[in-house]
Parts: sequence; structure tokens; C-alpha cells
Amino acid sequence: MRQVGITLLRSGYRFVCPTPETLRRVNARPGNRWAGNSVGIFGWSRPFRRDVLPAPLFGQAMEAGMLVADNGVWRSRFRFSTLGCNGFFHSAFPTDAENAVFFGPDSYRFGTVLAAHLRYAPLPMQAVDIGCGTGLGAIMIAQASPATEVVMVDINADALRLARINAGLAGVGGIVAWQGDLLSGLSGEFDLIVSNPPYLPDPGCRLYRNGGGRLGEGLSLAIVRTAMERLTPGGTLLLYTGTAIIDGDNPFLRGVAALLDGRGFTWEATELDPDVFGEELENGPLSVAERIAVICLTVIRR
Repeated sequence: MRQVGITLLRSGYRFVCPTPETLRRVNARPGNRWAGNSVGIFGWSRPFRRDVLPAPLFGQAMEAGMLVADNGVWRSRFRFSTLGCNGFFHSAFPTDAENAVFFGPDSYRFGTVLAAHLRYAPLPMQAVDIGCGTGLGAIMIAQASPATEVVMVDINADALRLARINAGLAGVGGIVAWQGDLLSGLSGEFDLIVSNPPYLPDPGCRLYRNGGGRLGEGLSLAIVRTAMERLTPGGTLLLYTGTAIIDGDNPFLRGVAALLDGRGFTWEATELDPDVFGEELENGPLSVAERIAVICLTVIRR
């Protein structure tokens, strides 16, 4: 797969991955039933005819096990999205499987927040990306600070496989990949802990989407608790997550305050987008919320 990524990037391939609803709507437009180029195949997850892909690229994708065919209709099992000069392999649309690996608008916002932090904060000696998914956080840290010992952790073996490929494609193959739940089984403390976890209740229990807890806040609070135990003095947790807002109240931040206040930490939350995933408000646990906001929570151990 790495060679496919190299070929695509060298050809000038670029694809900004939208939300699943946007992807569905755009693919449903007249004329978008079939892919006409590599972006349609590896970005929009459209079916294609074999002659659409140049023979060398088709051969590379076949060798990597990326393509499947049904009665002459071909599809890619993976998407390839770009952020800056980097490319990230992730699961094809629709991402219905429990172990699907996701990349989308939250990834871009998380990348912006992390880039700003790395630009102005002291560079860490030891860093970890919890729930790394495609490896975005770990890759950005390793590129900004080659001397940093970086670990990327995920409970999903499929995510770690793609994260390793994406790290190699980005030229930072020295990142340690660890399969586990949060930091379970992984020793040591960290100057920087970053995470972009799922934050929605998901009946399908998809790993990339299910945040646990009553409102999807469970995993994010668990990451805060983990960071309290594993941050070095002066170390930082940078958590990009979402939170339900109910009658103007933020239950997630109330939970954060209960964990951190008076225990040797300083923290700040910045609302990055006041309204995402509005369709989640129609049914299910989040039907009690007035909106879902995405925030950046910064926690520093004194």
C-alpha cells in the first residue's frame, strides 16, 4: 500500500475527506455513479471500470490487496485522504464495520489544533497518541520533533496496521505502535499525550465512533483519568473531542472539573465548532441535547 500512496502523491493526488453524509449526497448526484479518475476511486469510494486506472497503479493496488471486483465492477477497499503533504489510508465508504478506520473533518480540525500546539509549546521528549486511528497525531509529532520518542496506541489492530503504513509513507517509520486499551500494558510517563477519540453513542459499537457513556463522553473522560496518572510534571494532555450541550450545560466539562479541580492540574477548554452532527439530535441518547460542540481540552500537570 505504501507504494500506492507514493504513486498517488507523486501524481498530484489530493482529496479532503468530507463527512459521510456529504459523501453520500455528492455520490448520489447525476454523473457520479462511476469513478472517472483516481480521486473518484480512492477518495469518493466509487465503483470503477478497470481501464480508468493506469496499468502500473492498478498493478500496485492489486498487489497490495486493495481492490475487489464483482462482475467486472471494481472497488477499492480503502480510501486515501491528504492533509498537507501527507497521505492517510483509511477504510472505504460506507464505514459500517465495527473495526472500520475513519478519517474525516474531525481529523482536519484535530490536525490544526495539534499543529498550533507543536508550533508554540516546548517539544516533548516522550509523546503518545491514544486511539491513534490513521496515526495522524503521532505522525505530526514525529515530523515536528524527530528526537521525540513517539508511541501510537489503538485497540483496533486494523487501525494500527494502516497507521504503520501511513507513518512509513510520511517518512517517520520509527514510531512505536502498541495495541491496547488506552495505555494499558504500556509503561512510562509522557510529556505530551494527544487524542482524538470517538465521542458519540453508537448502537453499532463501531470502534471509531462509539464514545461510550450515556452521551458519548465515556472514553474522553477515561483519557483524562489516564493522563492524570501518566503525565510528567509540566506535561500536557491535548484532547480533541465532542460534547453534548443540554440546556446550555456541558456535562462533559462538569465531569472534567470533578476529576481535575484541586488535584494539581490546570485546564482550559476551547470550543472549536459549536454545532456538528446535527442528525444525531433526532433520535437516541442525544435527542436530549440542543447541539453537539467540538472542543479542545488542554490539561497541564503542575
